[in-house]
Amino acid sequence: MNSDKVRILLTNDDGYHSKGIIALENALAEIGDVYVVAPASEMSGASHSLTLARPLRIRQIDARHWTVDGTPTDCVTLALNRILTAEERPHICVSGINHGANLGDDATYSGTVAGAMEATILGVPGLAFSLVANRSHDFTESAKVARELTEKALNDGLPPNTLLNINVPKGVPKGFRVTKQGIKNARPVISEHIDPRGKPYYWIGEMRDGFHTDDEGGTDFEAIDENYVSVTPMRSDLTNYAAMELLQSWEKNS
Repeated sequence: MNSDKVRILLTNDDGYHSKGIIALENALAEIGDVYVVAPASEMSGASHSLTLARPLRIRQIDARHWTVDGTPTDCVTLALNRILTAEERPHICVSGINHGANLGDDATYSGTVAGAMEATILGVPGLAFSLVANRSHDFTESAKVARELTEKALNDGLPPNTLLNINVPKGVPKGFRVTKQGIKNARPVISEHIDPRGKPYYWIGEMRDGFHTDDEGGTDFEAIDENYVSVTPMRSDLTNYAAMELLQSWEKNS
């Protein structure tokens, strides 16, 4: 693809001012025209949610930057159907770089993944990038990975209705692995407190203890554990096809 014609839509769930999306824009600006439509504030954990109970406001920063006071899904929906013109319609949507992992089950909560998924549903290939680091704000290597894999997706294409959930280990990765979604070992931790008026309030957290091992290997957790970039192909179709045959006996005709 001719680089001077490449158009890339960026979004995230950490908010417009996050270091991750700034690093991502700087990296991808070298390969095409970048348009940023991102949440005005942090929307981590928003998953694939749309804002339906109130109106949304769009703020234009300049010719290629906008904020939306909503979720990543709102941002992509508005970008592709209201903000960008037909001539500006992107060839690819890149979401991230998220500060923290989106591995295994956490992908279902992730606004980062949801941004890429919404683009895919609307006919634009989507990539979601996350840096697996709790404290590090150094996006140097993950931005390099994002540029390389975005170019790869643009040049080689992706299968229809497919998005890529890409997690990058801290430091310099050994390489890339195509993985399947793993399963974490975790339990919820709910912390109760009392506000100044004597009413209880709660924080929802999580206690983790590694991940489920897989006899076949090849999960996103295992790739990160071995210092490889995890590239997990996903789709919005949540059908469990393996279970359909087992449930055939439930069918009933009138």
